[in-house]
Amino acid sequence: MVASGIAALDSTILATAIPTIVADLGGYSQFPWLFSIYILASAVTVPVYSKLADMFGRKPIILIGIGIFLVGSILCAVAWDMPSLIVSRGIQGLGSGAILPIATTMIGDIYTVAERARIQGYVSTVWAVSSVIGPAIGGILAQFHLWRWVFIVNIPLCLLCIWIITRSYHETVARRQHRIDYAGLVLITLASGLLILGMLEGGSAWEWLSPISFAVFGASIVLAVAFVLVERRAAEPIVPLALFRKPVISSGVILNFAIGAGLGALAPFVPVYLQTGIGASPLEAGAALAAFTIGWPLAVIVSGRIYLARGFRFVGVIGGIIMTLAATTLAALAQMPSLWLVAILTFFIGAGFGWTALPSLVSVQSSVDWNQRGVASGLIMFSRSIGQSFSTAVFGAISLAVITAYGGDSGDPQAIISATQAIFVGVVVIALIVLASAFGLPGRTATQAAAHADPRGETIREPEAELGP
Repeated sequence: MVASGIAALDSTILATAIPTIVADLGGYSQFPWLFSIYILASAVTVPVYSKLADMFGRKPIILIGIGIFLVGSILCAVAWDMPSLIVSRGIQGLGSGAILPIATTMIGDIYTVAERARIQGYVSTVWAVSSVIGPAIGGILAQFHLWRWVFIVNIPLCLLCIWIITRSYHETVARRQHRIDYAGLVLITLASGLLILGMLEGGSAWEWLSPISFAVFGASIVLAVAFVLVERRAAEPIVPLALFRKPVISSGVILNFAIGAGLGALAPFVPVYLQTGIGASPLEAGAALAAFTIGWPLAVIVSGRIYLARGFRFVGVIGGIIMTLAATTLAALAQMPSLWLVAILTFFIGAGFGWTALPSLVSVQSSVDWNQRGVASGLIMFSRSIGQSFSTAVFGAISLAVITAYGGDSGDPQAIISATQAIFVGVVVIALIVLASAFGLPGRTATQAAAHADPRGETIREPEAELGP
């Protein structure tokens, strides 16, 4: 819970402090890299940390991740200019790549399928609360020119988390000689790094159809192909390709890619739509979007009670239907922007995400043994990150194209409304992908069988984890 809180708070607290940071350190043209470098470093390390957690245990890997994040936070707090702050944020990202995926894996190790619904509901609530209080805390600290405390607050949280894990989390891992897949590690890091870099910087640092864009994406594809070839021969691959032959995992990866895409479509564009379209204040626009983050944890809590009786597939399909209906209504009524309407519909879209995200995660974790649960959980988190980066880039390009068609004035309400309507249509497509993918989740019989199985898996019995003094 504390580890998830660290990741959640850090992802929301910085944005409102940016103007003060820029005023103090300068480097306005460079500040977007405060987010880009963090996302990049965090996403590319997820598969690596996940595999290492399967090989050497969860506890040492998450402690390493928290330690790196702590060092990065301290360096951010003492940064003397924008480049040093950007580098420090990159170090933070390197640590963050271990925190949420390994914490999620630990939940899968400790708790049964039935218990995970309740625990994941708590974790989702932490994220919802952080999405509301994070920007407020960042804004207050910035108002009093205390932006360095945005990073200092991480220090006691990290130390508390390290103390709790060291004292209370116990695991016994079967010790044996491992062959680390160094070639796969390098290839997946470079391939995913170039892919995310291309999506983050395309249309901004360079044109989408420019030579540098083709070079970045082309190199990413070549490295990805090389990664697949290496993984087919590796003794202990970073990502065992055989996992994708399981329908529940392939469906879960696609579904969570779409969930990430939905996040990337709504979070950046809804506030602009409301502020420019109807003149809503930043606070009002933020409150409307907060309805989305409230709907998600509430749905997680409810869906956990239902999937045990009706199956993962039933809950996932219902979530996909809710999301599709809400997104279709939002797209159809986009030309008549309303603060309350957006809040209500994004609440239901968030609820649809909650109804699909939890059963997909739990079903994927339940389909593998302990020694693959880290990789399986990491695939879910990694696919969400890729989906979010992909959709932000794609919908940003679509929005720009529509605004250009209206004359290029980003302050024109009608241009913003029409651009956002095109994005909402894209959200409908995303919802349909989620719905289709949900049919690949296990049905009632398989769900109930998983609910009666030991959370550590049926085959691997030696590694165990528990909470205790």
